[in-house]
Amino acid sequence: MKLARFRVGSGPVRLGRVDGDHVTDVSAEVGTSLRAILPDLPALRERIEAAAGETLPLAAVTLEAPVDEPQKYLGIGMNYREHAEEARQAGIPIPTSQLWFNKQVSCLNGPYGDLVKPDLSDALDYEIELGVVIGRRCKHVSVEDARSVIAGYLVTNDVSVRDWLQKRSPTFTLGKSFDTHGPIGPWLTTDDEIADPLDLQMTLTVNGEVRQDWRTNDMIYDVYEQIAYLSQVFTLMPGDILATGTPSGIGAPTGRFLKIGDVVRAEISGLGAIENTVVAES
Repeated sequence: MKLARFRVGSGPVRLGRVDGDHVTDVSAEVGTSLRAILPDLPALRERIEAAAGETLPLAAVTLEAPVDEPQKYLGIGMNYREHAEEARQAGIPIPTSQLWFNKQVSCLNGPYGDLVKPDLSDALDYEIELGVVIGRRCKHVSVEDARSVIAGYLVTNDVSVRDWLQKRSPTFTLGKSFDTHGPIGPWLTTDDEIADPLDLQMTLTVNGEVRQDWRTNDMIYDVYEQIAYLSQVFTLMPGDILATGTPSGIGAPTGRFLKIGDVVRAEISGLGAIENTVVAES
């Protein structure tokens, strides 16, 4: 099942079920908050699948960030083997354990929203990542049980302002949290639709040129290990988003950073694609 948040024109946000190239409004059945229904999603499945609200072509709606008001948006650094090596060559030491940072939730952006290039930097970079959305409140989750707390998956672009990331903020938070720099989507694909999240194709292009092309099976710490690690420290909540690492091909090693007018498309097999245009800061 694929669930999206969307608007028609300037109307209110609705919750919809995506079937092919159409979306069906299910708000009358379950409300408009995806985050609110995540703990009860298994029990609500039949109602959502049977809902017969207004059906619209996806081309006729504006898709919003699928998860509304998550409490946490966390990212792991240098979690793909070749990416860790290219980061080392750029002067960033390879961590000896999982390296986590916060992306402030105010950076969240829709799957087709514009990416704002801040005036204060020319080092705007891209990072395609598999996004994992937590489905229920949990703590001290074992690796073996980790999949049971996953509601589903989405595509993320962990946009980074490199000079602020590496030089201005040792915790990465500032360079990872500029407004609009957290596009996610295009919808939430529930866990049952993905046979193996550890073997998905990831491709990112800039103006049609392939920059990143890898599979999720190259993670150093897989998504289940990540959930087990984090849940030792704090309670994971429904709607929390984990960006699980990016493969090699980012702009930093070569200095090929994003420019105004660039179109960045990130696609993961089975999950769909997001596409964002870089615009100037107004």
